[in-house]
Amino acid sequence: MTQTSRQMIRVWDPFVRFFHWSLVTAIAIAWLSEEGEGLHQWAGYAALGLVAARLVWGFIGTRYARFTDFVRAPQVGLHHVIDEARGSARRYIGHNPAGGLMILVLIALIAATGATGWLSTTDRFFGNDLIEGLHEVLANGLLVCIGLHLAGVLVASLRHGENLVRAMVTGRKRA
Repeated sequence: MTQTSRQMIRVWDPFVRFFHWSLVTAIAIAWLSEEGEGLHQWAGYAALGLVAARLVWGFIGTRYARFTDFVRAPQVGLHHVIDEARGSARRYIGHNPAGGLMILVLIALIAATGATGWLSTTDRFFGNDLIEGLHEVLANGLLVCIGLHLAGVLVASLRHGENLVRAMVTGRKRA
């Protein structure tokens, strides 16, 4: 074993990495495809299925995948963002408190966006301006939060000297 490999630890299990990149793909397809078309709908259903599986994995999965490892009170996440802005935030092996809150927000937005998208295909709500408008607002909110998530990943990667995108591909971070 090399010195480099001894200093690396497994953080993100294969399910978390598969979930993450599959969700990225599903959301990109939904965003790029024509709203109301089959591809858009199937991408939304895939995102909903992935979120449902992630919710289960959040309770029974590996250490860093469990909600108990990274879900904190909102004020803890806010304090982490403030500390990060000051350059004094501590490094976390798993998700930091702000990242944990963002995961919950993203899961909620994906679920709500998917639910309103599905509702708009039902007999009761097909063509309903309120549901369609809510779906659009939620989808736009999701895009904003994805942008914030990417900004947080970039800031944390730079501040703590580690490539978090690579870690989500390989599953490993430095100890």
